[in-house]
Amino acid sequence: MVFCEMSIPNQNQTERGMLFHRAVIAFLGLLCLSTLVVAQPRVLTLENAISIALENNRELEMARLEMTKADYQVNEAYGTALPTVSAAGTYTRMLKKQVFFLPARFMDPDAGEGVIPVEVGSDNSYRFGFEASQVLFNAAVFTGVGTARIYRDAAQHMYRETWNKTVTDVQKGFYGVLLAREALTLMRASLQNAEDNLRNVEVMHAQGIVSEYDLIRAQVQTDNIRPRVIEAERSVTLATNGLKLMLGIPPEEKIAFEGKLEFIPVEDVMIEQAEALVVEKNASLKALQEQTRVNEKIVTIYKSESLPTLSAFGSYTWLAENDQLGRISTNDFISTSLVGISLNLNLFNGLQTTARVDQAQVDYMKAREQFSATKDALVTGVQNIRYRLEEAQRRIESQTRTVDQAEKGYRIAVTRYQSGSGTQLEVNDADLALLQARVNRVQAIYDYTVAKSDLEQLLSIHHP
Repeated sequence: MVFCEMSIPNQNQTERGMLFHRAVIAFLGLLCLSTLVVAQPRVLTLENAISIALENNRELEMARLEMTKADYQVNEAYGTALPTVSAAGTYTRMLKKQVFFLPARFMDPDAGEGVIPVEVGSDNSYRFGFEASQVLFNAAVFTGVGTARIYRDAAQHMYRETWNKTVTDVQKGFYGVLLAREALTLMRASLQNAEDNLRNVEVMHAQGIVSEYDLIRAQVQTDNIRPRVIEAERSVTLATNGLKLMLGIPPEEKIAFEGKLEFIPVEDVMIEQAEALVVEKNASLKALQEQTRVNEKIVTIYKSESLPTLSAFGSYTWLAENDQLGRISTNDFISTSLVGISLNLNLFNGLQTTARVDQAQVDYMKAREQFSATKDALVTGVQNIRYRLEEAQRRIESQTRTVDQAEKGYRIAVTRYQSGSGTQLEVNDADLALLQARVNRVQAIYDYTVAKSDLEQLLSIHHP
């Protein structure tokens, strides 16, 4: 008789084993979860893309720094109108004392004619004091304060213009990706139609219903669409990489885009009053206007060089002298003070002021011409955008009807061919017409959306 022994683990060993297995399973689960999280692409919306661009755009950062610099320049201009106070101290060691000459008879009545030198001063002298001055009248100072303020306003408008341009560039890049995706979707749908049709033709050819010519036509139609799908896929990749570069996203990072091209009409009031609004709101034009005012103020500043400058000044000084270095106390110092008013007037400086005024006036006239030219260009640009919007909207309306008709025509062509009353050529033509109509409609929506973004930029709709 044979007995078999079986080892039964105790309860503690079993519990430890279960805990170990649970820990391993939990660790593997976390590892898989982290892998899935890492593999998930970043979902990018238009709002997210704009936020990333505004955060990383270097031109915008430089414009912000220029605006900060303008604030500091305003503070500096105010400083020229405030009093200045300085403190100074000097120590002087006389290596050889100064002398002055007296007639010899002053020292000795019997000396007769002649002079003798007499030393003056001490070996060591000390001087400490404060000086203050305040401009009472100077046209350049007061005009400079106003000029600095105007320059700050110009810098703020330029910052807003850069902000608008950044938003518009991102919008166009994002819409370009959406357009490429829509085109790819349409190409794949057309390929799917061709492949479905090819399968039907193959079945009908096997049954002897259609000729080999129809089969060849269906195969050629399918093969001709495949390269267009590949080209559309490449367009999506190129548009995506371009947007990544604009946003500062690494090329290897995966991006998933959320959104689609939609026809959102521009408000009628904005279109009707576009010419007036662009003159009123365009940030770039406002910056040029402020720059023109700055140049006008500079002319005034240079002219003020011929005007007098009136200033008040004062000082308080402590003086002391002795012959033994180091042996000095506060009792040895005496104080002096003074106040006064000074008046300076430039009578002639080699016609430099006149030359500077002439140059400043030329810069002012150039700024005015640039402002006028920019204004005319903006008005013309708004008019062109209006035409683009109207043309794109008409295309959208027309292509929407065309797509409906093309879809209906494709269904009829397929039904006729399956019933034997139509030809494969009709199916191919109907599919091509449907694809072209869909692509044209998407392109029209894209053109309208881009024109709308250009109009918003010119009107400076976006601002910090």
